[in-house]
Parts: sequence; C-alpha cells; structure tokens
Amino acid sequence: MSEFNESGPDSNHDHDHETSTDTDPDGWQFIESVTEYETGWYTGGYDRFKQPDGTEKQYYWATLPPAVVVIARDGDELVMVEQFRPPIRRLCLELPAGIVDADDLPAAPDNIDRSDTPGGLAATADVPPAAYEAAGARELREETGHDPNEIIFLDDFWVATGVLTHRRGHVFASDLDPTDRKLDTNEFITVRRVPVSEALEQARTPPSNDATIEGLLAEHEGLL
Repeated sequence: MSEFNESGPDSNHDHDHETSTDTDPDGWQFIESVTEYETGWYTGGYDRFKQPDGTEKQYYWATLPPAVVVIARDGDELVMVEQFRPPIRRLCLELPAGIVDADDLPAAPDNIDRSDTPGGLAATADVPPAAYEAAGARELREETGHDPNEIIFLDDFWVATGVLTHRRGHVFASDLDPTDRKLDTNEFITVRRVPVSEALEQARTPPSNDATIEGLLAEHEGLL
C-alpha cells in the first residue's frame, strides 16, 4: 500500500512524525506535515509532497512508539503468550512484546526524541540495542513471569512503511528464572510453552502475525 486517499482538515499540530527533508530523494519536495488526530496511543496525519512528476499528494501515516519482541527460550521450549486481539477479533499465539519506555534507555540524553504517547519515546527516537534489551527483559517479566539472565539484541527495522512511522526490535532471551507477573489493566494473557521444533509452524497457523513470524525466523541466526 503506497498511500491512502486524500482527505481531512488542514490543521497543523506538533507531533513526533519525521519532517526533516535531509533524506528525501531527488525529485521529491516536502511541503508540510499535518496531524489530524491524536489518540493518546498513536497519532495520525499526512505529509504533503511534490512528486517527481510535479504533482502534489498527501501521504497518510500513523506514528507508534518503538516496540520490542522477545524470543525467549527455556530448554527445548519457547515461552509464548496467547491473547485476544480486538482489531482482528481473534485469539492469537504470539511472542511476548511491548513498547520501549524512556526508562529503558541506559541513559536519558536531553536530545532524545520524546512524545506524550505511552512509554514517552517518539516514533522517530534513536533506540540503542541496550534499550531494546532492557525493554524486552521487562516485558518478559511482566507478561510471562520469566526473568532472563541473558538477553541479546538481534535487530530492529521500520515496520509497514507504507502507512506507519514505527520501529520494532527483536531480542533473544535465555537462562530464565521464575518471577512475579505484572500485567497491565488491558492485558489478559495466557502463557504458553511451545516446543522449539513446532514454534514456527504453530506461528504460521492462522491467525498468524508479522511480529511473531519475524521473530521466529531468528532460527536462521542459529539461536533456535
């Protein structure tokens, strides 16, 4: 999907969407960025560009805070979670995941991109590997009751770039100790232990989701 249809008011507000033109390729000219709504969880709006053929178009986006996905191995099993996802109205088997908080940063520099969204980090914030690791360990403890003695950063990347301003990181956790869970008020999660040999096949069984399948492809890194 390259863009949504043009529509909406022309009110401009501050937001955490990238407006710099330093990385725009030749032939593209940034005109303005407009925020149309703010939900407290994510922000939506559009950027207006002059395209290489001289025409102008509005490209719609939504910004989400950076997130982390945890591949947690305990012996020959992976620790996964099952939860209902209202947007698709399906019960989903997933890897533990959550947003990266500003408190997960090893140090909080004054120039870090911040926002009023949960976690306090802007969608464009430069998240170091150590912050993904800290966030992954925290989410694993809170959602599953497992505390990793070892956790390593694997990768991070932009997600759904046709419509989202959102980065997602993956971490690998092992040597797990039991601890208390601490679920959010909107988390109704069942912990599932899945054999490593069956995890990718189960994740690909509908309703499958991108974050879990991407994470389980870590087997190609020799970790699973």
